[in-house]
Amino acid sequence: MNQEVKKNIDTTNATKAYINEIRNQIIDNQASKLFEDLKWIQLENISSNKSDLFPTVLTGKGNKILLIHGFDSCFLEYRRLIPILKKKNKLIIPDLYGFGFCPRSSGNKYGFKYLMKHLNSILNHFSNNQPIGVIGASMGGALALELARQNPKKVNKLLLLSPAGLAGKNPKIPWPFNHLGAFFLSRPFVRRGLCKQAFADPTNSVGPAEEQIASIHLKVPGWQSSLADFAADGGVSGCGLPKPTQPLKIILGKYDRIIPKNEKEETYRNYNSNIEIALNSGHLPHLEEPKLVADAWGQLKK
Repeated sequence: MNQEVKKNIDTTNATKAYINEIRNQIIDNQASKLFEDLKWIQLENISSNKSDLFPTVLTGKGNKILLIHGFDSCFLEYRRLIPILKKKNKLIIPDLYGFGFCPRSSGNKYGFKYLMKHLNSILNHFSNNQPIGVIGASMGGALALELARQNPKKVNKLLLLSPAGLAGKNPKIPWPFNHLGAFFLSRPFVRRGLCKQAFADPTNSVGPAEEQIASIHLKVPGWQSSLADFAADGGVSGCGLPKPTQPLKIILGKYDRIIPKNEKEETYRNYNSNIEIALNSGHLPHLEEPKLVADAWGQLKK
């Protein structure tokens, strides 16, 4: 069999094998339990390899909520919020296309429009013609806004957690700099530094468990290539306007050191009346103040 074809066929199985290898090594108990609810779903016209399946956590019962994780992350990002929300809600937490534990088949392309195509497919797959809520964190907040704009009848309310990508315009990073950037992002000292920067109080909030989860998806086959392609496409930016028609709330961490100052200022200008400040959070209120986030969701009317 042609080696490239064989590689393409095995992408989902290779990712599943990697998960089976690492799941018993995960330090964080909440993260470890999430793998019990991980499903692999088929989505049409997403991957060049039609046999690819896409990882999505499904848990809880009640009103449906789609949770969208941030840049270079995975479904484990929501590990502390899920136990609270799933008591009254059906949670749908996919890994974004080209991120997390998604299979990266040869021939796939990555970038904003492919992320949106995947999210629209997820929404259509699970909504059953009934509107659902959407929570987006960091880059996932920008994607949530765009998903709501594209689907005014399928998305009924929005909660954005330290949303990134609402303002400005990212440059397209050409080869070989896109690959060099992705390689640099894989270095342990870089991962450790970014993890600490994301929390309000890294001395007390960041330990081996947090650092492990921040880097656990880096050995998924194709991680560096998909991230480099994403950078070459220009990433996600300028998604703040126009405002969607659905009820919306934004939670910003008081000590957020990830979002640039100019982007914060523009978010305030455009969404001031929709903003709540998480006083004990940095860039990750869903990890640092999950009860506050869950309460905000419950108070947000459709």
